[in-house]
Amino acid sequence: MRKQWFQSLLMRRAVIILILLVEITTFIFLIVAGTIISDVASILFRVISVIVALYVVSKNDKGGYRLIWVFLILMFPALGGVLYVFLNFQMSSNRYAKDFDEILEATKDELTVSEDVNRELAEQYPVFMKNVEYLQRAQNFPLYKNSQTTYLSPGEEFWPVLLEKLRTAEKYIFLEYFTIGEGEFWNSILEILKVKAAAGVKVRIMYDDMGCFLSLPSDYPEYLSSLGIECRIFNRFRPFFTTIQNNRDHRKITSIDGKVAFCGGLNLADEYVNKKERFGYWKDSAVMVEGEAAWSLTCFFLQIWQINQPKMEEFNEYYPWKDAACDIVGEGFVQPYNDIPIDRERVSESVFMNMITAAEKSLYISTPYLILDEDMISALCLAAKSGIDVRIVTPSIYDKWMIHQATRSYYRDLVNAGVHVYEYTPGFMHSKTVVVDDKAAIVGSVNWDYRSLYLHFESAVWMCGTKTVSDVRNDLLRAFEESDEVLPQELNYKRGWSLFRLILRLIAPIF
Repeated sequence: MRKQWFQSLLMRRAVIILILLVEITTFIFLIVAGTIISDVASILFRVISVIVALYVVSKNDKGGYRLIWVFLILMFPALGGVLYVFLNFQMSSNRYAKDFDEILEATKDELTVSEDVNRELAEQYPVFMKNVEYLQRAQNFPLYKNSQTTYLSPGEEFWPVLLEKLRTAEKYIFLEYFTIGEGEFWNSILEILKVKAAAGVKVRIMYDDMGCFLSLPSDYPEYLSSLGIECRIFNRFRPFFTTIQNNRDHRKITSIDGKVAFCGGLNLADEYVNKKERFGYWKDSAVMVEGEAAWSLTCFFLQIWQINQPKMEEFNEYYPWKDAACDIVGEGFVQPYNDIPIDRERVSESVFMNMITAAEKSLYISTPYLILDEDMISALCLAAKSGIDVRIVTPSIYDKWMIHQATRSYYRDLVNAGVHVYEYTPGFMHSKTVVVDDKAAIVGSVNWDYRSLYLHFESAVWMCGTKTVSDVRNDLLRAFEESDEVLPQELNYKRGWSLFRLILRLIAPIF
């Protein structure tokens, strides 16, 4: 079975790569062939580039995106404009966005806002009210009170808790992950899913095609179906240039009966629980949500599951408290949220900016990638210059060399402004957390980079006044102690390195 899957995996990847190479070669040949057709095409493409450049400059988009496209058009006037048109004006992408808007509109009544809970937060933590109101008004994400949260870090702590909760499932189990990889971790989960599916529990699995491009064969859904498990692949990777290929499902969500849910940075593969070593010790995190707030994460899954389906499901069938009220009495406040790249609402960026401006004493951040636009750099630097203890920890052992160098290109601006930047020396810091003043925290799948903030489907849980906030803070303090702080004298790079990193910053928005 493994041998057949591996052969299928290689064949599919090879065909996709071959088709992409043929597309690129044909396009370049059309420009440089020296024929009459290519001369006409070259002139036409240059005219298109001028029009596109004017359009890009006038567009209300992030400065980094506009800058890189104008730069590409100036450098490659015969190619840049046509490439932009090809990637950004496609019927498939527009139709996808329209379909998802319809799903959100049809299901918005499943998430109801409680004004009583809002008033209670406003009385206890008024500084965070603008963030709560933003998430409710812009995207209809409720704030919950009757919920409990448990912070799980590293992955070795997440693993047994996840298995324990999966065994309690009575009606359904929903799993949505960017990456699933065969190994001890995933196999332990699959064994439980097999038993539950055989017992009549509805089991659904959704994974991103790009995230599992090298870890699962193309026919894996058929294998899961033979076990009684429903499976869908999110946004199958096609061997054609298309905008929608950039919009990956980077979320990591588990929902069990709508009563218990998990969210965070952990995928379902052995490296995430350190059963397989990749890039040193893998530091990651997740949060378990029990009670009313778990319903939001359940709805997030169902909304994505509904894409490209002819009939809309009744979400209310999955609501766990139709017959009896939730018996969980939690401390503090919990607000799960997600970020959808096709709705043009920059949810994750807005939440991060609100957290930065809400900080009065401290702001601690962990992220594997730190690729920021000018607004976020200015906000972090302003906070540090205003006396806020701003600390950021990134990996010392990286998974992508180019992206790590791009991350380091931001250190000088931040450190010179008083931000304390650390690199996690034991290995790869994959955890995505934020904590402000030991009052509010975020645990989720969102990296501090362009791809997570503007291109991916993401999810996270915002918490305020819970014990979990202190747990996240203490975990970050331990991570800082295990890390090396980047000192100002270490940032006097040679001219070659400085130039190289400036180039990386320029092209970072399209990494």
